[in-house]
Amino acid sequence: MTTAGWAGAVRARLALGRLLPLGGAADGAWLTERAAEAVLRAVAAREVRGAVLGRLRIALADPELAAEPVVPPPPGALPPGLLRIEADFAAAPDEPIPAVADRLRAALHTAAVERLDLAVTEIDLRVTALLDAVPKPEPASPPAGVPAVGPQGEVGTTAAAVPGVARLTGTLGVPVRIEESSVRVECATARGHHPLAVALAVREAVTPVLPSPVPVAVLITDVPTGA
Repeated sequence: MTTAGWAGAVRARLALGRLLPLGGAADGAWLTERAAEAVLRAVAAREVRGAVLGRLRIALADPELAAEPVVPPPPGALPPGLLRIEADFAAAPDEPIPAVADRLRAALHTAAVERLDLAVTEIDLRVTALLDAVPKPEPASPPAGVPAVGPQGEVGTTAAAVPGVARLTGTLGVPVRIEESSVRVECATARGHHPLAVALAVREAVTPVLPSPVPVAVLITDVPTGA
């Protein structure tokens, strides 16, 4: 790979943010922070009047309590454990800030747990600005989608056919990486399907067609942001 190619690969990996655990230690599923953030921002823009999200990050709530993953994780992935959202926001002047923060916190928690299957137990919010007026509700800008990659080989074809898989993606290089000790599948979910359920279904579907019985990790890189 050329220097430009390596630089591009590094930028692409950094753009994904953290790789967040889905489910427990044995589930072998992860979701990119970029995909999670896109959904959370869309929910906040649509549902929380009087708040405009700024910086948002998702991390382990207590790294010391994280579990050791049974399935080999993608490079740099967070281990299974409880998560914390940290976010800045600007507040409108017509409502007490604690009330706006409570509504924003509730919306983010519901979206994270019920739509994204993330084990979020803490949400830390910080007011960084006061708005001159209540912002008009506007649809959140659609995030840049993760490009589709055509399935290659039996494992890729099988994964792409799983209900809930919108497309295979290759943000970490290839959509299906088969090694001696493990396999990693990367995909985007379709509207109406939960990330963890899709990841588990992909694992179940591809395991019988592997050349050898090894653990399967699934990385979800894109989730629809619409309601």
